[in-house]
Amino acid sequence: MIMKLSSFLAPIAKRLEGKVAVITGGAGCIGGTTARLFVQHGARVVIADVQDQLGHSLCKDQEALTFVHCDVTNESDIENLVDSTMAKHGKLDIMFGNAGITGFNDPRISVTEYQDFKRVFDVNVFGAFLCAKHAARVMVPARRGSILFTSSVASVTYGDVPHAYSASKHAVLGLAKNLCVEMGGYGVRVNCVSPFGVVTPMLMKGLGVSDKGKVEAFVADIANLKDATVEAEDIAAAALYLGSDEAKYVSGLNLIVDGGYSTTNIALREFFKKL
Repeated sequence: MIMKLSSFLAPIAKRLEGKVAVITGGAGCIGGTTARLFVQHGARVVIADVQDQLGHSLCKDQEALTFVHCDVTNESDIENLVDSTMAKHGKLDIMFGNAGITGFNDPRISVTEYQDFKRVFDVNVFGAFLCAKHAARVMVPARRGSILFTSSVASVTYGDVPHAYSASKHAVLGLAKNLCVEMGGYGVRVNCVSPFGVVTPMLMKGLGVSDKGKVEAFVADIANLKDATVEAEDIAAAALYLGSDEAKYVSGLNLIVDGGYSTTNIALREFFKKL
């Protein structure tokens, strides 16, 4: 019996149909792109961010999108975020802890200040921990859910970014892998998405370059995979997969979206080019 193509595609046309998602850092480039993609696939999405004006603008004329002010370093903000989501929607299926900062630009340990280092950890690691803690509070009794974190290619590479950022992204990955063991007993999945080279305002600020074209050219030059450009949509697609039932048996994964960058040390190749 031959199945019609339309019948085969129908079940995945709305891959998040009926699901409720929270995205921290949801007003930013990757967060906002993910929120819109989730909505396209049938989800109702709560955008959480400290960028109130931008967050509200993303939700304008979007019934499936709502905005909640949230500083991920403040536990009461995260608690309110989850409680308000439950009050409005009655459940939480996906918690995407996406908020993050790079911190200061100078990578040298000799000029790294404690408060700067701590600030990066407060947002990237403590924020991820709080998202997981309060998501688990409602997901465990429901015995279902997906917790996602945005880590970074810096979780599997070394020497290219400031110490605080590198250490924080390794910590986020460690949290996800450890948490997946506990949460697996309650039917809750925990995974990471680790991007490379998405040209966001945060990356441009970190590089100290305001020309987007120059940053795109820089990323293309150092990338392993040529003739393709990594975009926020690629990270959103990875989050969509991990949040959907298509990944119902995927937990503890670090989904690295880097075109193979982390597999390759280009130093030897560049050395031979100079001979």
